[in-house]
Amino acid sequence: MSKENIIRVLVVGAGNMGRSHALAYAAIPEFEIAAICTRKPESRAKLMAELPAGTPEANDYALALEELKPDAVCISTYPDTHYSFAKLALEAGCHVFTEKPLAESTEQCRELVELAHTQGKALVVGYILRQHPSWIKFVEVAKTLGKPLVMRMNLNQQSYGKNWETHKSLLSSISPIVDCGVHYVDVMCQMTGAKPVRVSGLGAQLSDELPSDKINYGHLQVTFEDGSVGWYEAGWGPMMSETAFFVKDVVGPLGSASIVAADASARGKSSSVDAHTQTERILLHRSQTNQEGEREAVDEYIDLEDEPDHDELCRREQVFFLSGIQGTTDLTEHQNSAIRASEIVLAADHSFRSGDMIKLT
Repeated sequence: MSKENIIRVLVVGAGNMGRSHALAYAAIPEFEIAAICTRKPESRAKLMAELPAGTPEANDYALALEELKPDAVCISTYPDTHYSFAKLALEAGCHVFTEKPLAESTEQCRELVELAHTQGKALVVGYILRQHPSWIKFVEVAKTLGKPLVMRMNLNQQSYGKNWETHKSLLSSISPIVDCGVHYVDVMCQMTGAKPVRVSGLGAQLSDELPSDKINYGHLQVTFEDGSVGWYEAGWGPMMSETAFFVKDVVGPLGSASIVAADASARGKSSSVDAHTQTERILLHRSQTNQEGEREAVDEYIDLEDEPDHDELCRREQVFFLSGIQGTTDLTEHQNSAIRASEIVLAADHSFRSGDMIKLT
């Protein structure tokens, strides 16, 4: 590929997500890493050892934008930096891939989407489940169950040691129902295809190691215009139970569908990054009437052979980003969905703090 067609990407952040995205850029011929940027060299040392020798490094994001003039920026930093970092990148004329959530308010989300349109640049948010064949199948099956739907999902994580330290840092920036909740309410919105109309939320602080205004457990409930309802639960920390921490199912008038992930939901797996996306198989339950007029269960397991790991899912995300940059994929639905998912989880967080149910317009 000619040098002028290469997309130079400034990768900001070198944690779990930053690492996987950087490896993806290194593996996709159309991309080249302009630099790996973190505030401190030691925070990216492990990643640098996995990348080709001579991969550039940077310590200051704004300075790297100015001096390196990348074509694109990948943001995998703490959520409270996403808005400001994405805005700087778009204003500098860069395409942007950012980890979720897009911003800390619905207004900021809309502002970034509008700025991307004005600048003529691609803006993609890391909705990793949208690239997973099994989750795509899960949504497809849910749409055969009739309306309304009842959607139940959680992602509780029992974390110790280094994982708990990471969670504490993240919780100082964001609520768990906002951080991971955007994935699952996005799935719910895909399943119903209906407009969310009201949201309520609750939360609890289960550790005195957190700032006084932060929580490490949260629960949201969302109601849709078609009568469908969904709930999502997330709790992080050493006190969390590993019983029923992995619930992903949907119920409709014609039956139900559940992700059955025996390995991913096993004890000790709740804080595993790979386990968060694993599905293994879907149990599809149908309730139908037999010849005697009695209701009977007809169950079917849908085995899922394409089970990409975390790094491969991130590679697929970057292929999607590439298609947006090249103009072969219309990003309108993706961006509108990112705004919608953020609106729901942010409303849930506001509901918990205010004690009010939030109506969405």
